Amino acid sequence: MKQAFFPSATLGRSLLGLTLALVCFLSASQSASAYPVYAQTAYDNPREPTGRIVCANCHLGAKPTQVEVPQAVLPDTVFEAVVKIPYDKNLQQVLGDGSKGPLNVGAVLMLPPGFKIAPPDRLSPELQEKTDGLYFQSYSPDQENIVVVGPVPGDQYQEITFPVLSPDPQQQKGVYFGKYPIHVGGNRGRGQLYPTGDKSNNGVFNASVAGQVTQVTPLEEGGYAITLETASGASVVDNIPAGPELAVAAGDTVAAGAPLTNNPNVGGFGQADTEIVLQDPNRINWLVAFFGAVMLSQVMLILKKKQVERVQAAEMNF
Repeated sequence: MKQAFFPSATLGRSLLGLTLALVCFLSASQSASAYPVYAQTAYDNPREPTGRIVCANCHLGAKPTQVEVPQAVLPDTVFEAVVKIPYDKNLQQVLGDGSKGPLNVGAVLMLPPGFKIAPPDRLSPELQEKTDGLYFQSYSPDQENIVVVGPVPGDQYQEITFPVLSPDPQQQKGVYFGKYPIHVGGNRGRGQLYPTGDKSNNGVFNASVAGQVTQVTPLEEGGYAITLETASGASVVDNIPAGPELAVAAGDTVAAGAPLTNNPNVGGFGQADTEIVLQDPNRINWLVAFFGAVMLSQVMLILKKKQVERVQAAEMNF
């Protein structure tokens, strides 16, 4: 299934985002389990100036995410960037209809400029096997270095392998040899907020006012309507969607903002940073030549020392 975490400002990209959202909805095995396209229409950049990736605005739980890349790569070569999104496979999350189901996962990989997902004809059989069933989507046509994938079944993809093609500075303007940062984000499970600010049913619901719980009414579509009576005698109804478990009962007194439900969230979002070196092949050639010169000089010194020792021995015998 296709996932985009991020934004688009133009109408054309917004329409594209809506189309992708429909595709995600129709093709998902866990409908309403993730809304990745929402963020794509809300942010111009997936990484805020503070360094935080915007997925954390909706996925409020903090969870670990790891990334593994080579220390250095040569130009125009394919390498693996492995994003690890660990979690307990026995956990089940609250789905959109309130039922329980397995967690899904997704990842965003922010590569240096010029880096992008390798075309299929550049993949080795091993890489083809590792990436089978995954769809890698660029953030935008002009930013192929930002790649998103998911949501996909978490029990199959706790490690997501991105096949990355490094650029060639001699053929691509604006790309230079040197060290570059890589930013990664990984989420497991559904978010607690929509970009609109509305809560999903995968979070805690709180009392809107202080008062006494006078009535708890099950709703036909699932969930509950909780009636609170304030100190002034006014009645306020807080609706709880299907999914979270109630933490209050009729007769309880609650403060404003007090939790009315448990926190059903078992997922969360995490991000990691690393670096990669785009290595100049000429530097490697010169390094090999330098090592060869050092080894040759060492051999010559040893031979010279042996020669001197022989001369000294001959003089002593003479």
